[in-house]
Amino acid sequence: MSSKPRETANVGAGLWKATGMWAWLFFRISGVLLAVYLLAHIIVISTGHFDWLDRLMKAFDNPLMVILDLALVVAVLYHALNGVRVILMDFGIGIHRHKVMFWTAVAVIVICFAVFAYVAFTFIATGAGVNW
Repeated sequence: MSSKPRETANVGAGLWKATGMWAWLFFRISGVLLAVYLLAHIIVISTGHFDWLDRLMKAFDNPLMVILDLALVVAVLYHALNGVRVILMDFGIGIHRHKVMFWTAVAVIVICFAVFAYVAFTFIATGAGVNW
């Protein structure tokens, strides 16, 4: 046996500093959230009678539900674009530039979300869609 003491205090500490680890973690979290949302959505739609469903849809008009809808859009955008990034890396595209690909995907997510939020809040504020 070695006489040097074994260092175990920092085992794995460097993993949480890398962009890839955070991308992986957020990918898994967004996937779980989307699966839970999909299950809840299927249950609500399949068991809803029209009068009960109408009351439920009216409940979704409050600001908290709008914020949750925006969070759902972010989860879908992140999960989809990070999935495309992972598929490209599986084909050997961008393996050596995975951080650039990740931040490019994040930039596209922010742009898409900004457009979605603008359209959504315009509709909420005016009751009419955006005329492009």
